[in-house]
Amino acid sequence: MKDGKILRVAINAPLSRLFDYLPIPGQDALPGCRVRVPFGRRTQTGLVMETATESDVPVEKLKSIAAVLDDKPLFGERDLWLIRFTSDYYHHPVGEVAAAAMPALLRQGKPATSTTRYLSLKPAGADADIDAIGKRAPRQAELLNLVRDADTISFTELDQSMPLWRRAKKGLLDKSLVEEFEASDDESVVDNLANVEQERGPTLNADQKSALDAIRERKGFSVNLVDGVTGSGKTEVYLRLIDAELAAGRQVLVLVPEIGLTPQLVSRFRQRLGLEPVLLHSGLTDTARLQAWRSARNGSARLIVGTRSAIFVPMKNAGLIVVDEEHDSSLKQQEGLRYSARDLAVARGKKLDVPVVLGSATPSLDTLQRCRDGAYHVVNLPTRAGKAVPPLMRLVDLTKYDAYEGLSEPVITAIEKNISAGGQVLVFLNRRGFAPTLICSGCGKVAECTRCDSRMTVHAGSSMLKCHHCGAQRSIESECADCGAVCRPLGHGTERLEDALRSRFPGEEISRIDSDSTRLKGTMSRALAMATAGDTRILVGTQMLSKGHHFPNLTLVVVINADQGLFSTDFRGGERLAQSLVQVAGRAGRERRQGEVIVQTAFPAHPFWDELFSGGYQGVAESALAERESALWPPFSRLALIRAAATSRSDAHRFLDTARRLAEGSGIEGVRVLGPVSAPMERKAGRYRAQLLFQSRDRANLHQLLGWLRTALESSAEARRVRWSIDVDPIELF
Repeated sequence: MKDGKILRVAINAPLSRLFDYLPIPGQDALPGCRVRVPFGRRTQTGLVMETATESDVPVEKLKSIAAVLDDKPLFGERDLWLIRFTSDYYHHPVGEVAAAAMPALLRQGKPATSTTRYLSLKPAGADADIDAIGKRAPRQAELLNLVRDADTISFTELDQSMPLWRRAKKGLLDKSLVEEFEASDDESVVDNLANVEQERGPTLNADQKSALDAIRERKGFSVNLVDGVTGSGKTEVYLRLIDAELAAGRQVLVLVPEIGLTPQLVSRFRQRLGLEPVLLHSGLTDTARLQAWRSARNGSARLIVGTRSAIFVPMKNAGLIVVDEEHDSSLKQQEGLRYSARDLAVARGKKLDVPVVLGSATPSLDTLQRCRDGAYHVVNLPTRAGKAVPPLMRLVDLTKYDAYEGLSEPVITAIEKNISAGGQVLVFLNRRGFAPTLICSGCGKVAECTRCDSRMTVHAGSSMLKCHHCGAQRSIESECADCGAVCRPLGHGTERLEDALRSRFPGEEISRIDSDSTRLKGTMSRALAMATAGDTRILVGTQMLSKGHHFPNLTLVVVINADQGLFSTDFRGGERLAQSLVQVAGRAGRERRQGEVIVQTAFPAHPFWDELFSGGYQGVAESALAERESALWPPFSRLALIRAAATSRSDAHRFLDTARRLAEGSGIEGVRVLGPVSAPMERKAGRYRAQLLFQSRDRANLHQLLGWLRTALESSAEARRVRWSIDVDPIELF
């Protein structure tokens, strides 16, 4: 090699290593550039992570890269650090992490920069006789006039001004009156100004001002939890912090757990800040996603709002990272690369030396414990903003009241009362579909999925049975195939609840908001707009409605089935139930009229209710933390799971048995290994699932073992027969 350089490339493959290649003579590929490389029998797009002068492979056996795709690095040093850190912490192949950090078009090797084509006037065109040209070729004259007026005009502008201009272009080019050229848009600055009249914010109350001052006092990196009850004005604190960063010329990244939370938040940002936030989420087309990514990278996107994958977007001049609803499980990727966007936000903020703000009315217990330990700072917003007061909460004992299609008489009475008083009602049930399953009235046979250990959900609107785990579906059976008796839906979903409410409250505007009813583009925004305006009198929905939304007229929240989380086998069950109930209750009474929350339960004597009603979320959190400390569950220990799935149960368990033997023989102490065991829902999408749990109070020892174990397992024969992954800091033990 002439210069002794070896390129170390991350390739989208399930192997925890970089691959060494030789450069093309005369073509430099710096770290952060994409290259096309031969890999096996095909070529792959890879990312140069670093360069070296030596390789474990003899130089004569190294292949050369096939092409350099970028003239300059797409990822800077701090962006490459985030990719490496994510790979190291989550013990995931670095090439797959690099792929996850890129928009799809970049992974496919498409150009990173966009170009615009232009027509420009030449000196001969400026002197040409338009009238003479117009007599022979009127379209050429029309086009020449357009180019003269602009001097230089883009093809896009010409398409709008003169639809058939391309036919006339060749004549002008042949006459050397105009010329065409192409220019890169990569460093262009887009106009972020929103076409709205900028609103002034409300006067901050004492708690908000104190919180804002406390966060601003800390210079550089810090993690700040804004722990505020629903309606306390957390977003107002975000807005003041964001506004200051934008005024200083810095960029802000705001992470939200779900796309459904973005419409109202983006609208508020637009009206208050006077600019158009750039969005990054899975609902965008590949082209739109690349444009958003590029504008964040070149700095023209001043405010980026995105879901979890946006944590990887490069920023030219980062100033602040905000994670809204930091407790939400949607911020943790549950397939493939299993990362927590919240935790990566903290790591990235430290590397960038910028403040990180976490916000929630129900902070995760992990975050609360970090505040207790002094690693994070907490600011409290204990009261609702303005004149709003907390809602009244009460239980309805289902052992004393019969329920009509899931609705007890006290609930029906309360709905009637609130509607007649001009209020709005939210009926909450975290179960979509018409009914959880279909059952035979004769032999009791339940409709089950043929590919999963789960029941099929009844969707009456489409007359289908659907599996919510693997997506399988089939027509609803009216008669049992075994005994011939009639089959009936069992239980309640949002679809059935909507029908019951329409029957009970005819003439009222009722809207169902769940992932089934909002699949089509724009339906979610329209439904939320109607609800916010008060046009919808009764809302029926799942957890999509429980967080982040502001409905000024909402006065009553009804929780239909709160008992699902009371007897969870997961140690986080109580925490999640409390978060869900407090979040949905927080939608009620956010303006001047006090709201009411009714929770239906068949277990009113359960101690959870006393903890929640007497101490609020704080009471549940304190009790749960004490229990976890005594049992050494997180956040007082660290967990990791190795998950395996195979078409054969024995293959999955054999692989995990190998993993256990390797772990026990590693010589690394202080890590407890439990299992392997089958997953609670063992079969999913035709594959049998099992898992091995690792627990340790020493994070360093746990990560040392996982790193060693991953390398050993990648070369094992058993690994070829299973799909497996490592899940560090798992949020669900299933």
